[in-house]
Amino acid sequence: MKQLKVLAFTHQQIDLQDLGKLVICNQSLIGKLDFVRQKFDIPEIFYIGTCNRVEFVFCASQTISLSFIREFISSLDFCIPEDKMEDFISKVKFYEDQDAFNHLLRISCSLESLVVGEKEILSQVRKAYEQCREAGFTGDYLRMIMGQVVKTAKQVYTDTNISKNPISVVSLAYRKLRDLNMCANSRILIIGAGETNKNISKYLQKHKYSNFSVFNRTLSKAEDLAKELQGEAYSLEELKNYKKGFDVIITCTSCTEPIITNSIYQSLLNGETDKKVIVDLAIPNDTDPDVISNNPVTFIEVRSLQEVANQNMQERYQELVHAEVIIEQNINEFKPILRQRRIELAMRDVPIKIKEIRRMAVDSVFADDIGQLDSNSREVLERVINYMEKKYISVPMVMAKEILVNNS
Repeated sequence: MKQLKVLAFTHQQIDLQDLGKLVICNQSLIGKLDFVRQKFDIPEIFYIGTCNRVEFVFCASQTISLSFIREFISSLDFCIPEDKMEDFISKVKFYEDQDAFNHLLRISCSLESLVVGEKEILSQVRKAYEQCREAGFTGDYLRMIMGQVVKTAKQVYTDTNISKNPISVVSLAYRKLRDLNMCANSRILIIGAGETNKNISKYLQKHKYSNFSVFNRTLSKAEDLAKELQGEAYSLEELKNYKKGFDVIITCTSCTEPIITNSIYQSLLNGETDKKVIVDLAIPNDTDPDVISNNPVTFIEVRSLQEVANQNMQERYQELVHAEVIIEQNINEFKPILRQRRIELAMRDVPIKIKEIRRMAVDSVFADDIGQLDSNSREVLERVINYMEKKYISVPMVMAKEILVNNS
């Protein structure tokens, strides 16, 4: 696993608001990853961006130094002032080899999440991988890694109680919202139609809230969510023109700049002066700080959920220990599988070479001798050659796998 590398910025090392500066929006993700992939000769790579982590998972043969990390981060053209760059670089966690694999397993099993035990992280990691796979940025190596990641995470969620009565960022946000005792007919604006907002919408719908307006950059996705909620759908551009008032804004988009500016917020208020609620689960926040400081607002964000998350960690400590045992077992199980795959790839040309030798022998070297045989003899010879060909292909591969596994 020496080629496996992970560069990670997480809530454990960096303030969530600063973490937002490292988020790559969907519109520029492919271009940025393709640039660093070519610049640093990285065969396979994918990017994970959630509400509490930004990570780059890749395979590379070169040694990863501090100067590599500095150049890698600089090449992605984040909105980081030059005088702050070294501070950001000092907070990156770097993993390689088995440590990188262990880290990837831990985050996918939700051992490193802001709220330990939330299953959403596995879905987020898989979706991140799939997006980069479809773009052609991953290959056989990361395919095998992800296969074992998914297998391990499912085993942890099945064989431990780490996700029993799960508490996620979404459920914590909803609990805070529920504690405000809003009426069921409260006017709720949902900005963004991604997984986070879909999940919190399920809570709202389950508890009989019914007055929804959904805004999204892609109108069709807004329409899909609005249909489920029996609400209205609008494109994100229509937000500045919306005049029907609101009681609650729930927002979570991948935008890197605030969507709810003070001017848009005043327009949405449309003259209303009562205290409103904003649930902002985006990193970076979709809400401009001026909105919070200049208006009567109950503001719920990811950082405000940290205290509950810390309590959650204490309650699940024993399950963490159990999960770590499962992770270690899966790492040990995967090592020989990966070694065998290396042998398969190294020897994939063997069948081609064997067939070339057969063709040369039959069509050239022994062509005259074979031509003198009767049909029955040629048939027997053909069966012998076919048998020998299969054995010459399979036996070396089996022996090579056994030698490698037994001597490692």
